[in-house]
Amino acid sequence: MKIHLSAATLWCATLAPLTATAAPDPALAPLAFLADHCWKGALPGTPAADEHCFSWIYDGKYLRDRHEVRDGEKLVYAGESIYYWNAAAKQLEYFYITAAGGHSHGTVAPEADAISFPAATLVTEGKSMGFRSRWKRVGDEGYEVLRE
Repeated sequence: MKIHLSAATLWCATLAPLTATAAPDPALAPLAFLADHCWKGALPGTPAADEHCFSWIYDGKYLRDRHEVRDGEKLVYAGESIYYWNAAAKQLEYFYITAAGGHSHGTVAPEADAISFPAATLVTEGKSMGFRSRWKRVGDEGYEVLRE
């Protein structure tokens, strides 16, 4: 499935910060273009849209991605990822949770023109599903998602 997501500035990005924020962790640089924006794209073959909103947390040590799939006003699916640098393993990783009680843990593999998420497993209610994806940046205003 291929999705094209484009940027829209987060509504809270226009609010003045209450305190100074440290620069984001340099290890998260491959994901930095996503931060402080919401990205929305249509799910092919459906009337639904997937929106991801990214924000730095804990002085840039982590990047949060809150996402919702909606069919019009109806919420179909929701989840949240936290991206971080695992210094012991020397790699970018994420932890993903869903509103339905699912969870996943995986790695992030930066490439020259994309970000790959190698095979991982989503576990929900004792059932598991394998998946992997690749996000390819398309200019400054979007990226394409290939999910398998």
